[in-house]
Amino acid sequence: MVPISLPLSLTLMATLGTFMLFFGIYHLVGARQAVNERLGEYLGPVRREDTETSTALSRRKEAGPSSFSASVALDLARANLKLTVSEYMMLHLIAAILCFLAGFAVSHQVAGGLPFAIFGLFVPRMYVGRLQSKRLTDFNNQLADNMVLISNSLRSGYSLLQSFEVVSREAPVPTSEEFLRVVREVSLGLSPEEALANLVRRLDSEDLGLIVTAINVQHEAGGNLARILDSISGTIRQRVRVKGEIRVLTSQQRLTGYIVALLPVGVGLILYVFNPTYIMQLFSFKQVICFPVIALPVFAAVLIVVGFVVIQQMVKIEV
Repeated sequence: MVPISLPLSLTLMATLGTFMLFFGIYHLVGARQAVNERLGEYLGPVRREDTETSTALSRRKEAGPSSFSASVALDLARANLKLTVSEYMMLHLIAAILCFLAGFAVSHQVAGGLPFAIFGLFVPRMYVGRLQSKRLTDFNNQLADNMVLISNSLRSGYSLLQSFEVVSREAPVPTSEEFLRVVREVSLGLSPEEALANLVRRLDSEDLGLIVTAINVQHEAGGNLARILDSISGTIRQRVRVKGEIRVLTSQQRLTGYIVALLPVGVGLILYVFNPTYIMQLFSFKQVICFPVIALPVFAAVLIVVGFVVIQQMVKIEV
């Protein structure tokens, strides 16, 4: 494989610079329009959430899972990232170009940079998924205690919305942020049912969905909401405890999955450090039997990913 030329390197850098230029122009020109649109979500005839990403929650509910932009915006809202869909997709492109340049700097070959570029396309998605998982886990772990706080506030004479305000002040992040958003949505014109429905869509928590259902049923049929929340919080507390025990029991198997997935990559990097000529033969387009040699690391990467996913699914136990 012939090393990439200097003009091609300059072309790649110029392409990245052009994207960054249009990215900046987009922000300068569209900033005021974005503010007006977001204010219009509250003041206009159609009431939705307070950010562009949260707005897509309602659109996703109406349009279904086929809307790609609504699906991406929902993921961003669940990760609590204040990014538009176009900004998020731009990050994919920038990450792919930067990873390609890093791969070329290491291998000095275009073929050596392509796997890095493919990996770079998935880096923003993996980061968003990690934020979603951490945020949801933290919220579920805090939910039982916060339900006790709400029930105690109801017993002391507070209304449900005032109890939410207490949680927004006293609870840790992310619970305080989410309930503060519920309070703000109600104060700006949404009904409590709509604000709670938006909260469930943002977090996608089964425990939270159970609580919101209980609140809606109590609103229609009446009853002692404080006692209902106490009962549900006890159930949630037991589920969190069982999940923690299962996570401890399956920690060795999950660690095995990470080791199996990272071991080939680590061995490849060590071989590249000590003998780069030898390992780079895998990234050539030389024909062997009926397929190029580069197909070997590609197939190996696919099998590694499949094996990692299978192991993670095996140790994933629903409670």
